[in-house]
Order: sequence, then C-alpha cells, then structure tokens
Amino acid sequence: MSAPLPELVPPDEPLALLLSCPPALLDTSLDQLRTLAVVRRTGSALQAARLLGREQSSVQKQLDSLNRTYQALCGEVLVSKRGRGKDFVFTPTGESLVERAQEVLAELMDDVHAGRRRIGTTLTVGTTEFTLWILSRAWDRVAAEFTRRGVEFRLVHVRTKDFWPRLDEGRVDLLCGSVVTPVGAPAAHDAYDVLEWRRGSPVLLTNLPHEDLPGPSAPVSALAKLPLVVPGSGLIADFLTRWFGPAFRERLTIAAEIEDVQYGLALLRSRLARGCMIVTRTLARRVAEGGSLRVVDLVHDVESKVEMVSAVFTRKGERERYAPDHPLNLLWEALREETAETGHPSVR
Repeated sequence: MSAPLPELVPPDEPLALLLSCPPALLDTSLDQLRTLAVVRRTGSALQAARLLGREQSSVQKQLDSLNRTYQALCGEVLVSKRGRGKDFVFTPTGESLVERAQEVLAELMDDVHAGRRRIGTTLTVGTTEFTLWILSRAWDRVAAEFTRRGVEFRLVHVRTKDFWPRLDEGRVDLLCGSVVTPVGAPAAHDAYDVLEWRRGSPVLLTNLPHEDLPGPSAPVSALAKLPLVVPGSGLIADFLTRWFGPAFRERLTIAAEIEDVQYGLALLRSRLARGCMIVTRTLARRVAEGGSLRVVDLVHDVESKVEMVSAVFTRKGERERYAPDHPLNLLWEALREETAETGHPSVR
C-alpha cells in the first residue's frame, strides 16, 4: 500500500507547509479578513457594516467566527468589545492579522490589476492639470475602439511631486506631464519611454508696477530681490530648487506660499499679494489676456540653465511586451499623432 501523500513530501518544501495547514485556518475567507480590517479602521461593527453595505449582525457573526478560529489555533481571540459605544479592542494577534490581511488583499488586487492590464481590459492614465488637453485630443482618436472592446479607462490627477512614484509603482500605465531638465537634456532617465512634444522656459506673471519690474524681461537672478508667490512643491518649486538650491525659501522673498495655481492667480489679481508668480508660458498668455497682470520673460543668467519638457511617459519596454492593438499601444500612437500635429515631437 502506498504511503499517504504528506509523508512523500519533504518537510522543508513549500508544498509540505500547504498540506499541513489546519482546516480551521483554511476555512478563514478573504471576506472575513477584509471585514476584520474594516472593523479595525472604523472601530465598531456598526460602522464597518455601513461601509460594507451589510447588517451589523452579519459583521458581528464574522468576528465571532474569527475569534473562535484563532482562539483554537493560537489561544488568543482577535478582537473584543470594550463596552457600549466604545471601539473594539484588538489583541496583538488581531493587530498582526489585520496588518497581514491588508497586505494580502493589496497584493491580490495588484495581481488582478496587472493581469487585466496585461490582457488589455483596463488602462490607467495619469495627467497633470496642464497636460490634460493633449490626452483629451488623443482620446478622441481611440474612444470608439476602447468602447467597442469594453476597455475600462481610468484617469487620475497626478501632481508633479507624485509623478515618478505613480509610474514606478505601477499605479498608472502612462503619464502626461511636465518635468524640469537641463536645457537640451533628455526628459527622463533610461527607466522610461518618452514622447516629447514641447520644451520651453517659464515666465513671470506680476502685478508689480513698471518702476519695480520694468520688463519685458528680467534675469533669473533678479528673482532673489522680488516678492514671489510660490507653490509648496511641484514643477515651479523644481525650477527654484535648480536655480537657488533646496533652501531657496531662505534665499528668496516669499510673499505667499500656495498649493494651487488658481489660488495664486486670485491673490495677484486681488492684490492681496503684491509680487510675481512663475508660470508656464501657455498659462501666462491665457491669463494676461484679461489685462490685470503682466507677463515678463525670464532670461537665464544663473549657472543652472534648465527648461520645462512636456511629454508622455511609460515604463521602459512595457509597450514592446504587448501586441500592437493593446490599449496602451493604441493610446501611445494616438498621442504620437497628436503631438506631431500640435507640438514639436522628439521620441527617445
């Protein structure tokens, strides 16, 4: 008679661990783990039930089941009540399982998204506020095909400070945005495929009188003597860092620090802030048409000569792994056609 399968598997092989899992542990479902994690975040079965769209009794039943399982497996329940109206108390075992549950569920979702991305049923694109227009034009070229094939198209707003992490971590498949680079240098390093469509330097928008800032141009070094409205982070902060170093706020006169360019424009128009704001030339032209603010060109006279590059980015080599009719490749080609018509394309 042949030996049972577990005896045929060396104990140091991963299969042995899989075969030795206690039945009670195998009965623990992903749904139960998700419920446990939601209870930990909300503090109660009632709040968790509201988020999950269930009855409180259903959530409590899952908690009771998990408590019995882990009491039997390791001698400690996961969670207990502290009193009416008070948050649940999680034991060390419960805290550990919540952390592991969140990791497992996140990894499984990553695998699902990766599979859907690979076979072309979903595509996630990130764009900054000022590059949304190029994506919109390219979208018109592929929208009908994406709709016909049922491709789930996701669009996310990406700020410059989150630009590379979004792409590197696989949270987006393609990015449209602008980066700061030395004049004439490539827009990114070798980890990305890049489709450029425009290069240029920023300008100043100002409400200062001509006697304080004559124009029509000013050297970059003059910024050290002008009151500035600056963002906390992002593209313009990158320019200032390149020109004046990471501690540029200590070297410049900051009239106001903003998180949103529209708020900065409102400050200058209202004259609650007196000074200048560094913006893209495209935005400056649009804003200056109203007549309340002037545009002053910036002339490079500092050692670090940098420019803004507007481009499309994907992870290096990823498009080559997909078929030509994959959604990522279709959108890339649409963007290539659009940049050829509206910009100055440079493909690397």
